[in-house]
Amino acid sequence: MTRRRLLMGTVAAAAAAGGVGWQLWQQRGTSEVGDFWSRRFERPQGGELALSSLRGRPLVVNFWATWCPPCVKEMPEIDRFHKAYAGRGWQVLGLAVDRPEPVRDFLARRPVGFHIALAGLEGTEISKLLGNERGLLPFTAVFDAQGRIVKRKLGETSFAELSDWANRV
Repeated sequence: MTRRRLLMGTVAAAAAAGGVGWQLWQQRGTSEVGDFWSRRFERPQGGELALSSLRGRPLVVNFWATWCPPCVKEMPEIDRFHKAYAGRGWQVLGLAVDRPEPVRDFLARRPVGFHIALAGLEGTEISKLLGNERGLLPFTAVFDAQGRIVKRKLGETSFAELSDWANRV
């Protein structure tokens, strides 16, 4: 009988540990972003964007720079996604890892309909916080309506890829 109780106790402990592990894994999307949602950024046209104002709806965050050829190439694709999915509740934020003046000049030549904010060199560290281990550009993170990261990509993205991700969230 003692052997049976020992076996049952071991199974119960393993199940409890598995449950705790599962719960922690499920919560990793919100806890791993640290103070991301409390940040504020200057907008190229002036004013400030509080990330907290974007909570509660799905969000695509794209880290880019004017000096990054794949970033520049994907901007029309991201803007196309924004136009197609804004009516479905999706938001898009481009965080420029760049100086304000080149971003303003770029947007004057190639305007986009989605939010753009200036992250400066700090943007590299913020992207690392979101899972961009190498700190390279472009980098995209997709958040669900609860603020959890559901997709990450290092490298150029496309309308088709963004649409596929959005349809799975």
